[in-house]
Order: sequence, then C-alpha cells, then structure tokens
Amino acid sequence: MDISNLTSSYTELYSNSAQMSKLETTLKSADASGKNKMEDKELMDACKQFEAYFLEQVFKEMQKTVHRNDDSSQNSLMEYFEDRYVQQIAEDSTETNSLGLAQMLYEQMRHNYGMDEVPQSE
Repeated sequence: MDISNLTSSYTELYSNSAQMSKLETTLKSADASGKNKMEDKELMDACKQFEAYFLEQVFKEMQKTVHRNDDSSQNSLMEYFEDRYVQQIAEDSTETNSLGLAQMLYEQMRHNYGMDEVPQSE
C-alpha cells in the first residue's frame, strides 16, 4: 500500500481546513445583529487571508496540469515543499496587491455592513 498519496492528501486537507477555520473565526466575530465590530485592520487581514487561500487553490490546480515523473521515493517530500512554496507565493502576491481581490472584498464588506457610513451626531 502506497501511503505517500495518503500522507500528502492529509497534509493538504489539514492545511486547507486550518486556514479556513482561521478565516471563519475572524469573520464570525460579528455580533448577532449583523453589525460588524471588527476594526478595519482585522477586516483587511481576513480579506487578505481569503485572497491568499484563493490564489493558493488556483496555483495548485495549475500545477496539476504539469506532467511529472512518478518517482515515489522523492514524491512526498517534493510535494510538501511545493505546497509550502505555493502558499508563500500566494501570500506574497496578496501582500503586493497584485490581484486586488482583497481590496475589492474589503470595500464590499465595509459597504454591506454599513461600516463606511459616517455616524451622525444627535
């Protein structure tokens, strides 16, 4: 039984679920009334995490289109480092605003939650 595929699948699943649970925890810090109490920085961080996760998934799907030799002795180690490399590229791309998805998501969420409205003094 070849466990290298099982190990890599588990590593990918654990990594993805850890990232998604961190993102969900950040986004669920809103109260029940729907008013978001997150500060701007926290909201932008959550948007950047989403963009990085999205880019990582796109890059992984692109990698699947590349033909590889199946050398099982180095396969699992190479997959681990490739996954870490893809994660880093996605994070770096997000930090440089190369895609702009985080900024658009941030602005839309601020608008949807009424965070961009100026409070009126009574």
